[in-house]
Amino acid sequence: MKFLFTKYQGTGNDFVIMDNRSLEFPADRLKKIFHICDRKMGVGADGFILIEPHKTADFTMRYYNANGHEGSLCGNGSRCAVDYAYQNKICKETTQFMASDGVHKAILKGGIVELEMADVSFWKKEKQFVFLDTGSPHHVVFVDDVEAIDVAKLGAQIAHGPPYFDEGTNVNFAQIIPNRKVYVRTYERGVEGETLSCGTGVTAVALAMRISAKTETNQIDICTKGGNLSVSFEYNSTLFTSVVLKGPAVEVFKGEIVL
Repeated sequence: MKFLFTKYQGTGNDFVIMDNRSLEFPADRLKKIFHICDRKMGVGADGFILIEPHKTADFTMRYYNANGHEGSLCGNGSRCAVDYAYQNKICKETTQFMASDGVHKAILKGGIVELEMADVSFWKKEKQFVFLDTGSPHHVVFVDDVEAIDVAKLGAQIAHGPPYFDEGTNVNFAQIIPNRKVYVRTYERGVEGETLSCGTGVTAVALAMRISAKTETNQIDICTKGGNLSVSFEYNSTLFTSVVLKGPAVEVFKGEIVL
């Protein structure tokens, strides 16, 4: 069968998105999605997204890692899905959709998507790292020189080492830079390598900065290899609410693939 797709990128984090409101996409998805995301044999992407129906929300976003397995929340993928849904008249500029961790609200303004994330009430602060879940699990390490880090090697060691092992975690290396900004590089599980940006990852870093008393502000600008994002939130020492991830979503090209 032939399927239409649209390639998107959100600060360099790229996705193949398909409209599956008809629910016609094959049930044997793992190998097909792995093939689609392969940069040599398929379209090439960090992840794959299906837009499906929902009874009360505007749509359901089903996210799959590049390895073909269904994943947890993808922040940049969600922002791209919102722009895709709007461009295809599935939703309006203000929308709500169902993701793996529940319903999210979002606002689209001129290609910039403001995505409301779930509240965060649990985290683990250790001497050398902070662990928290922002829709996906994240291990956050603050370093003096993020460019000196071998993200692929060290990220893999942490992601699948104790205490994470087979389930794994995403790993973020963050360097605080002048003008109240932070530079982040992320190793993503499921991709099993560094991506140019990670939405849930930069959100985790922003919250970890507040947890670690590295900032007193509730709005943090994030730099990644793929571009700039911002994270805002409310914080009362035990709970993060009104967490919003803001950044661009860009359509790259459309195509057709045979599966």
